[in-house]
Amino acid sequence: MSTPTFFDDVNRMFERAAAHTTHPRGLLDQIKICNGLYQLEFPLKRDDGSIQVIRAWRAQHSHHKLPVKGGIRYAPTVSGDEVMALSALMTYKCAIVNVPFGGAKGGVQIDRRQYSEAEIERITRRLTYELTRKNFLGPGTDVPAPDYGTGAREMAWILDTYRTFSNDPLDALACVTGKPLGQGGIRGRTEATGRGVYFGVREACSVKEDMQALGLTTGLEGKTFVVQGLGNVGYHAARFMEEAGAVLVGVAEIEGAIHNPNGLDLATVRRHRQETGSILDLPGATNLPSSAAALELPCDILIPAALEGQITADNAPRIQARIIAEAANGPVTADADAILNERGILIIPDIFLNAGGVTVSYFEWLRNLSHVRFGRLSKRFEQSSNVRLLRAVEQLTGRHFPDGVVEDVAHGADEEDLVNSGLEETMIGAYQEVREIKARRGVDLRVAGFINAIDKVALAYLELGIFP
Repeated sequence: MSTPTFFDDVNRMFERAAAHTTHPRGLLDQIKICNGLYQLEFPLKRDDGSIQVIRAWRAQHSHHKLPVKGGIRYAPTVSGDEVMALSALMTYKCAIVNVPFGGAKGGVQIDRRQYSEAEIERITRRLTYELTRKNFLGPGTDVPAPDYGTGAREMAWILDTYRTFSNDPLDALACVTGKPLGQGGIRGRTEATGRGVYFGVREACSVKEDMQALGLTTGLEGKTFVVQGLGNVGYHAARFMEEAGAVLVGVAEIEGAIHNPNGLDLATVRRHRQETGSILDLPGATNLPSSAAALELPCDILIPAALEGQITADNAPRIQARIIAEAANGPVTADADAILNERGILIIPDIFLNAGGVTVSYFEWLRNLSHVRFGRLSKRFEQSSNVRLLRAVEQLTGRHFPDGVVEDVAHGADEEDLVNSGLEETMIGAYQEVREIKARRGVDLRVAGFINAIDKVALAYLELGIFP
């Protein structure tokens, strides 16, 4: 028997949830399939003058809403199956957090460490050209974002190249999200996925009966956690967790893993890695035999924030965490998921938990289309209204507020305040919606999340009149 692929795993999880719905089989099949997969190959002239053929893919999973949305990753493991799986997860993720996008994903099969920055720029610009001419890129068609191995600089190159070929210069900014601030990006986008992970974990840990079932108290204060991957998502998730009083006891990275049951200081770990190129040999911490060993450390919360397929049927029986918070896409295989649920471990699934990135990408897309910064029209009005209110309280009470207190309390919301507030509201509302389905249907959170997504996507298709 062949090993299930990543897309197979996603579809197995889909079918577990679909069994709890009453939608016609044909409609379920339409929701499940990947509508389009574009494979492209193009030449790269390397810095030494040699020519290399670059292979890339872009998958558009669902067009029930437009544009489709999903990141572009640069990794040697990228494949057509992987981008189809990730695009499917994006469809369900957007539905769960009520972001009006279909799912998409793209990838270039390279190890970016083996390429110069000039070569990465040439790859990115050629990829943009190829996607544009096939109508796989555009503000109302397909809107990429950063993913593993890419960031704001690559998004700026995509925007710049797209503008060259676009006939719509007014809305061209909205062709991609995760851009630098000076190129139409939005404040709060960089840390959005990690912050969303924190909001989701915090909300899950606030439910008393769920925590009692795990033998834990409510809240994050004092809870121990392990993070796998100190990239953008893992680092920011760990930072917000640490600020909330949780205790970091283990870190895994590509070069290995470290552990200290009494706690690790995240800033110290990061500084050590920047100085030495590795998290290993950190004073006060113990090196573990492998990166994967960190997944099996005793802790309250395990945050896999690297790549897919990290927890499998092989190591699932040895996982000691009480909560697994899926900051990465697909870190738990379908077989492992069944084992972990049987053991009573609470899995906060990726299709909800790492939706912070696409949520704030949605805010950026709206900002680019509206051509106005959030808070620009309201910040000063809010501030002056709050000052007047405080002065009225002073007159009624006869007490005077110090100027510093007035300035702090009367502060009007700026763009970052509004973005973070919108993200928090989205993650709290989505979790409670999924948890309600979990309680009503007697299923786990992942199945509940898929049920939620399937119902919403099905409704969109029915409203389009595609199915009777």
